[in-house]
Amino acid sequence: MPFSNSNNSVINQLLAALPNQEYQRLVPHLEEVSLILGQILYQPGEPTLHVYFPNRAMVSLVTLLTNGSTTEVGMVGKEGMVGIPVFLADGIAINQAVVQLEGTGMKMDASILKREFERGGRLQRLLLCYTQTILNQVSQTAACNRQHRLEQRLARWLLSAQDSISGSELRLTQEFLGNMLGTRRATVTVAAGKLQETGAIHSHRGKITILNRELLETIACECYSVVKHECDRLLYPPNGDR
Repeated sequence: MPFSNSNNSVINQLLAALPNQEYQRLVPHLEEVSLILGQILYQPGEPTLHVYFPNRAMVSLVTLLTNGSTTEVGMVGKEGMVGIPVFLADGIAINQAVVQLEGTGMKMDASILKREFERGGRLQRLLLCYTQTILNQVSQTAACNRQHRLEQRLARWLLSAQDSISGSELRLTQEFLGNMLGTRRATVTVAAGKLQETGAIHSHRGKITILNRELLETIACECYSVVKHECDRLLYPPNGDR
């Protein structure tokens, strides 16, 4: 389905931040698509043929090891774009990109995005700033996985996921959360139980509902606020100067 000709009601925040002239150049090439739970958008070592601007969906950037284990190193929601290698280097993916919270997104041919990026306009500036937020997220996640308790990390992850989709109900299995956080399912179940005991969340049959966001923020480690602050600083400065 083609995208709207106006970005006044655009959900994806990168697209919404574009000047109208730049946005209009992209409109003919944007297609709204469904992002299905478990859908793999690209694999490591594969060329990135399309880029995606999530709306109310969340995509995980996952590192795969030869022993079959997986760990999430980044997440992309309505604030960003999946497909950074397209404009940074040769377009070859280094991580798996997999849909973890389904919804919709805007799909575009990678060559079109690269062409627009090379024009040097606002889109280029926004994408470079967004790339810095991803690098910050990856480095902070590495420190978080090493230094913080699992319930803190889980609280951080849930807050970030809620930000990605602007919703309180997250359809997530304990097994999935274990894969994303690099730990066993049973350990995640214990951590989720502790969060539920506080009244911050309710977990039942593959669905986690955030009941008290403020409480969850007090439980989460510092990494959530560090990453969010950096994202806001770079992409949404108070004076609007990007």
